[in-house]
Amino acid sequence: MLAPETGSTNNADMSDKTPLVGQSVFKRLSSLLGRSTESPNPNADGYIEFGSMTDHVSETRTLGIFAGVFSPVTLSMFSALIFLRVGYIVGNAGLLVTLLQFFIAYMILVFTVSSVCAISTNGAVEGGGAYFMISRTLGPEFGGSIGTLFFLANIVSSALCITGCVEGLVENIGPAGYLVGEHSKGLIPDGPQYRFLYCFALNALNLIVCLIGAGMFAKTTVFVLASVVICIGITVVSYFVQDPMEVMFPHTNTIHNTTHEANYTGLKYETLQNNLKANYSLDYTANGEQVTFASVFGVLFSGVTGIMAGANMSGELKNPGKAIPRGTLSAVAFTLIVYLCLSLLTAASCTRSLLQNNYLFMAGISVFPPSVAIGLITATWSAALSNVIGGSRVLEALSKDRVFGSAFNFIPRGTWRGNPIIAVIISCVMVQLVLLIGSLNLIAQLNSVLFLLSYLATNLSCLGLELASAPNFRPSFKYFTWHTAFGGLLGTLIMMFVINPIYAACSILLCLLLVVMLHLFSPSKEAQWGSISQALIFHQVRKYLLLLDSRKDHVKFWRPQVLLLVNSPRSVCPLIDFINDLKKGGLYVLGHVVKGGPYEEPDPALSMIPHWLQLIDHLKVKAFVELTVAPSIRDGVQHLMRLSGMGAMKPNTVIFGFLDREQPKDFLQSLDSPYQNREFENDVFPLQPGNNLDAQEYVQMIGDVLRMNKNICLCRNFVSLNKEKNKNNEKRYIDVWPVNFLKPNEKDAFDTTSLFMMQLACIVNMVPKWSKLTLRVCVCDEARQSSFSLSSTSVESHSEKLSHLLKKLRISAKLFPITGWSQVVEMHSSNIEMYLQKVNELIVHHSSDSVVTFVYLPKPPERDDSATQYLDMLDTISRNLPPSIFVHGVSMVTSTTL
Repeated sequence: MLAPETGSTNNADMSDKTPLVGQSVFKRLSSLLGRSTESPNPNADGYIEFGSMTDHVSETRTLGIFAGVFSPVTLSMFSALIFLRVGYIVGNAGLLVTLLQFFIAYMILVFTVSSVCAISTNGAVEGGGAYFMISRTLGPEFGGSIGTLFFLANIVSSALCITGCVEGLVENIGPAGYLVGEHSKGLIPDGPQYRFLYCFALNALNLIVCLIGAGMFAKTTVFVLASVVICIGITVVSYFVQDPMEVMFPHTNTIHNTTHEANYTGLKYETLQNNLKANYSLDYTANGEQVTFASVFGVLFSGVTGIMAGANMSGELKNPGKAIPRGTLSAVAFTLIVYLCLSLLTAASCTRSLLQNNYLFMAGISVFPPSVAIGLITATWSAALSNVIGGSRVLEALSKDRVFGSAFNFIPRGTWRGNPIIAVIISCVMVQLVLLIGSLNLIAQLNSVLFLLSYLATNLSCLGLELASAPNFRPSFKYFTWHTAFGGLLGTLIMMFVINPIYAACSILLCLLLVVMLHLFSPSKEAQWGSISQALIFHQVRKYLLLLDSRKDHVKFWRPQVLLLVNSPRSVCPLIDFINDLKKGGLYVLGHVVKGGPYEEPDPALSMIPHWLQLIDHLKVKAFVELTVAPSIRDGVQHLMRLSGMGAMKPNTVIFGFLDREQPKDFLQSLDSPYQNREFENDVFPLQPGNNLDAQEYVQMIGDVLRMNKNICLCRNFVSLNKEKNKNNEKRYIDVWPVNFLKPNEKDAFDTTSLFMMQLACIVNMVPKWSKLTLRVCVCDEARQSSFSLSSTSVESHSEKLSHLLKKLRISAKLFPITGWSQVVEMHSSNIEMYLQKVNELIVHHSSDSVVTFVYLPKPPERDDSATQYLDMLDTISRNLPPSIFVHGVSMVTSTTL
């Protein structure tokens, strides 16, 4: 029940630490020491340890804004869309709807980029990109699930881009290719086996580039971007210099007459007018399926979902907080300008028939047709390369965080000069496995949905941080608000279902399943990353606590708010577990008093709190912990009673263990204990007997509880409580004895204490694990024959009155008449000691099959010299009983009103 005396500990040695100083002073010291000028993290004492600082620029961080962010993001957002799908979009949706769709898509992208920039400028970003940012904000479970799906999306996207690149090669220079002529054998053979061989070769090339490292990747992307931009420039120039012509349909178009020719009119106002409105036709690349607004938007949006390509390289960026915002936003603006220009030029120069029946029309109108093939192939290949690089970094981050336990511990060990070699190899192998599927048209939509799901999580992270009003959320990116995060969240959610509602629902369900699995089994769930859920819970709890007004309390909604005073936790595990069932969703506080001076340094209670929280987790109880330091146990208990809880959520019932001389049992070390856990050493929770208090102080504490107008319970013999016996139906009852044994009276069964006992017993009986027990109210009607009887009420009318009261209170209890009570009560005036022994024998006899017995607790004596006698009488009554609770109530807790 009460804490042993705890000595103070010595002050920590501060000789090797330096007080936290200003930023400018720190920079000067850092320059002298040759250290990084970035702000280090202070330790728990608010001091900086210079030995923990890292070098200024890591060898693995070599990429800047252009090579590390702008280039991969731009190429990922171009991919195959820039050369293959502009005509498809404009020809079916018309220029006005196309501009609307680009506006919607880029608004969602800009909102999401704002969230990415906010997170990346709010702290140090490490490798893993989107996964790292989401996991460090939403916690390991949600971050791990999103990271896993994001990794798979990158793998599938890489396979898709490789397939698109191969298709571009075959369609342009293969048999009957666009560049070699309709009747030519082509420069390369075609067929399923050959296409798979080309895919394998491109994947192998990606593997070689990735194994060389991020520097090679950066040089590759810069070169590829330059090539793609030149090709786009040639195409744009062609719109202005090329004369009107007839452009043939491709040989792959079997929906329409392939001998038909369509017109390229050059830039004309009439052509622009004809292409303003939507006119959806059949898609000749999808077996003649009808094109719709949703399918067009799905193609458009799937082509511009590469905004995370720069964030994925966060581990290789020199300054992620600066490079990610600037590089991503500039890439988004650049690609939007290019797309709008191409859409406008296409709508003003090409007939709708040409756009709907020849998606490769740019090769036909270009002044240098090979430029389209070069741009298409290089853009898709670079996008595939970017995805496999990003996926490998996400996989490395997942393995470092041990999201899936020790299964992937070998991945971080295979890192050379910051390049995750093993993660790269695994990623490329998985890409090759996806390529075995062949056609990936159906998986393409799922791929887009998976990317959108990661964008949704990013927006959700920022929205949660903003709504939680976390003081440490101070991103240096100033163009972020909760409005942009909410807009991005809503937009990505809607577009997921617009693109494919089935894939969207399945991906969300898969994400939730991963969240549950990681929460149950992943070692990373204990990671101290600062989950946003805790900040949001704090924000909401504070708000609702302010709304919870104690002046509006009503007896109809009363529930136990329990403060359990614990001395030695390892000896009262069954009691802690039982009170958790008794609380009925109410407040549950475990209180402990440490004897000591109020000015000890450090505070002895601080080091104990983590062990108590660990005990709560082990026992699986829903409780709070309150520890206090006081010169005496009585003073400490008063502290806890006055200060435990918050607002209207204050304990209304205080529970003590019984002050007896029984030898305590160690439930954390005993082999036969269901609470066994060898992690709790004896020095963590010393096994203390309950006799470190004298009877006078103990009884005074009971009086203190009643003076504070709180209910009091004294628990005894809970060392014998065994839930397994309850499951096996060895014990069948919960007994209530509504009799004040020190001053028996017929009205005892109807006073506040007895009603409180019945309420507590009813609550225990409502708990599922105790619901099969029968609640019995022990009726001592024979008291009317004693001299203590104050009325002549018949036995039947007394029982009927009690039965009627139970019905009005909706308490399902069985009346249990007690025989032999009249003989026992006659001894009350003649021999009080013999009387109490007979009372004990009576209870032992009738409650032998009881799991828990509730006994009436009389008021303690006002005189201190009577405390020992009072406690001895309680000891006599409760000796050898099953687990028993002495109860005294101070206010009404039951209601008969609706």
